[in-house]
Amino acid sequence: MQLKDKTVLITGAGGFIGSHLVEELLRREVRVKAFIHYNSFNRWGWLDYFFKKKPSGSRTDRQDQISYDKLEIITGDVRDPNGIREAVKGCEVVFHLAALIGIPYSYHSPDVYVDTNVKGTLNVLQAARDLGVKKIIHTSTSEVYGTAQFVPITELHPVNPQSPYAATKAGADFLALTFYRSFGTPIVIVRPFNTYGPRQSARAIIPTIITQLLAGKEKISLGSLLPTRDLNFVKDTALGFVKAAESENAFGEIINLGTNHEISIGDLAQKIANLLGKSIHIESADNRIRPDKSEVERLLASNEKAKNLLDWMPLYTIDKGLEETITWFQLPGILDLYKTDIYNI
Repeated sequence: MQLKDKTVLITGAGGFIGSHLVEELLRREVRVKAFIHYNSFNRWGWLDYFFKKKPSGSRTDRQDQISYDKLEIITGDVRDPNGIREAVKGCEVVFHLAALIGIPYSYHSPDVYVDTNVKGTLNVLQAARDLGVKKIIHTSTSEVYGTAQFVPITELHPVNPQSPYAATKAGADFLALTFYRSFGTPIVIVRPFNTYGPRQSARAIIPTIITQLLAGKEKISLGSLLPTRDLNFVKDTALGFVKAAESENAFGEIINLGTNHEISIGDLAQKIANLLGKSIHIESADNRIRPDKSEVERLLASNEKAKNLLDWMPLYTIDKGLEETITWFQLPGILDLYKTDIYNI
């Protein structure tokens, strides 16, 4: 499917990955309906950031200019089936990214994760099915695999969620698959491994490390240092979503997006410190450590299926991705958006 001049809906468009996907699609001259979580301040998440300019008039973090004439903002809540149905009308493709994603907060408030991640997905699926959408790209997560039972992790790896967040995402995945199998709803499930980059929230490990170091801390607080992660730069992840929408070979499939490389949290912190030219002392804070049976100790992706079905491969090495991420965090005013002295669950 060629996406140029098509009308698409992105749920979660104001979020980290969603905002990068909006940019990527606008570059490709796609008409984008951006579904933003309603709030009384009329804030559009990271999409607000697009429209802020430096005194020179240049965009704050992009080298190229993008036309926003094809961007429509829609506010609502994925938990509201009426609002979702109205947003889906007239769309040929739906990218469903809206979700609650913080793992620690899911220990505290699992109910809202079920409402948002499972019921919200059901609302998207029902609306898309009833309105004849040509393709739905549903967002999964590598967390549904739990600690790797074999590596690299293929899409045939058992699903073994170890947190309420992961359980709700697994539930949403299976719900999407049943719509494909029961009703022929045109579903593709994209399963990104740990994505990082500009605009990521402070609840994630890389912003946690960078912001503490840029704030001048020599002793930084992290959780467990031993788990390994397969880290995907956000522009690669966004491109994977686009490739999934363009492919005619991926209906009913689950597809990993990963790099086939892993790094421990401890080594990652040291790598970032080296890139910043800083020395660090790392302490493991008890309140940042997951419960023993809930920690995912190892994630390492196989991306063979993405290569074969989507013609997708990561373009960024970890060093290149981290350098671009650090450069963004060093832009004027960015660090002010993060509370480096507060642990955000």
